[in-house]
Amino acid sequence: MNELEFRPWRSGDDLQLLQIFGDPRSPQAHQDRTMLRENSDAPFSRTLVATIDEVAIGAGVVFASSLHPQRLWLYVEVAAEQRRTGVGTALVQQLRKQIPAGQATELKARYTVTAGDPAAAAAGFCQSLGLGEIQVSRDVILEPGALAEPVFDTNDRVIEDLSTGSVELTKLVMDFYNAVHTDWDPAKMTVGSAQRMLLDEHTGAQGALVLRDKPKRDGGVPLAFAVSYVPARENAPTDVLVGHNPAFSDDEVAEAVRDMVAMLIHQYPVKLEVDSSMFVLSSLIDALAVVEQATVISTTHILASDAAK
Repeated sequence: MNELEFRPWRSGDDLQLLQIFGDPRSPQAHQDRTMLRENSDAPFSRTLVATIDEVAIGAGVVFASSLHPQRLWLYVEVAAEQRRTGVGTALVQQLRKQIPAGQATELKARYTVTAGDPAAAAAGFCQSLGLGEIQVSRDVILEPGALAEPVFDTNDRVIEDLSTGSVELTKLVMDFYNAVHTDWDPAKMTVGSAQRMLLDEHTGAQGALVLRDKPKRDGGVPLAFAVSYVPARENAPTDVLVGHNPAFSDDEVAEAVRDMVAMLIHQYPVKLEVDSSMFVLSSLIDALAVVEQATVISTTHILASDAAK
């Protein structure tokens, strides 16, 4: 192999690399490629393109996130015919040299397994870098009628609509997000970032429900919530974020989460993203999968360089 060289990302590289890499094999792979970007100091981001004889054969990026400041995201992709030749490892080594003093140095990466892509190469590459798994996230489709519709006549609990711009909902989403990331990738989500990332109109958020222990006028507090998003394709299941109030224990919110999901799938299928750290929802999905009422369409593994430390 001729000498391997590295250069910064430049305009037009996305189209050049698309010709080399081919089409992404999943929506997640498409999203990962958007990580490749021009260099920036605020927020920190460095992208390198690997070349042989000035022809691009791979690219990689490390970048910081103010939401999760503990680690830098790492993404590397190499042309199929150049894999297992050391190009990816060399990219990571060069990217590490780009990290300035005072910046986080631990890395995290992810790969996604789908029915058409076992992601064996990505898994092997992450293992070769010494990355350890810190989280598993599943995209799941739930079938309509998989759970019996809940009955609220025999208790004080109520389901209420909330505006996606509601301060109460925004704080609830913020608290839930921070809580379910505490043990594996500590987050610094604020009310502002919760709105911007999960609830603003541009996110596709179109409606929200909250299940309270009793009506709000009687001092009721939220136990569980759901935010629906415009589906990516017409006739596709609606994407829904389901969460709970972290001020309560898992046992205290388990029934509320189950009833919220049951309401959502009473007539139509929905698609959920479920992290293993979302213990209540993850356990419910496991139970539905056993009876073939939940279909996992993709599984994303998130790994980190400090997982074993």
